[in-house]
Amino acid sequence: MTGVLLTVAYDGTEFSGWATQRDARTVEDALRGALLAVDPKAAGPRGSSRTDAGVHAEGQLAAFDASLPLPARGWVLALNQHLPDDVSVRAAQIVTPDYNPRFTSKKKRYRYRLLLDKVRDPLLRHRTWRIGYEMDLERLAREARAIVGTHDFKAFRSAGDERDVTTRTIHDVTVRRDGEDARCWSITIEGNAFLYNMVRILVGTLVDVARGHLPEGTIARALDEKDRARAGQTAPAHGLTLEHIDVDLPEEAGERWPP
Repeated sequence: MTGVLLTVAYDGTEFSGWATQRDARTVEDALRGALLAVDPKAAGPRGSSRTDAGVHAEGQLAAFDASLPLPARGWVLALNQHLPDDVSVRAAQIVTPDYNPRFTSKKKRYRYRLLLDKVRDPLLRHRTWRIGYEMDLERLAREARAIVGTHDFKAFRSAGDERDVTTRTIHDVTVRRDGEDARCWSITIEGNAFLYNMVRILVGTLVDVARGHLPEGTIARALDEKDRARAGQTAPAHGLTLEHIDVDLPEEAGERWPP
């Protein structure tokens, strides 16, 4: 068997998330179907991040073991022939069998997109959270500084996350205009790992502070008190995109295609 690592992009609008679920359409199942169509003996995929229903990805990583000796280019082209239009294998490289990117992840980057508009825009409805009320973006940027560093993020996880260890390190948070459209802004958060709904709760809290619904210092107080009730709302899933995952690769890893 040969290990293969894929970079996968998808529009999460019509998916119930990454992970396989009974009676639901998931990205993992769509990718597995393509793998088995090309190589009936393939084992996997093993994803690196379990994105929620409606969340998008540009740089999801997934590994599998193959019995066919195809090069990286061959896997990209062959798998894309069997995937629906809302999923694409963007790149591949040969790795060792049983390689699992989930356990070698060093850093992940998420981008949350906001649309500041009084009126809904049908062209952006699946990729941005439309905010129709007044926002103080300088206030939002000041509040975001409290996220950076190593903290216990227990206050910023949903009830479905029951992990005992809730300390995470956030390396960087960036608030900027997203492209040339003055209505579009993005909040990019990069860290070593994330709790369930952590990014969406952080963004929802930042928005609540920016519109004056919560006072400045809310994030620092929620971190200190470790109380979910101190944080703000959970931002909708459709504004969130998993952009990039940095992993440790095996020494034997081949060249990525396309480069």
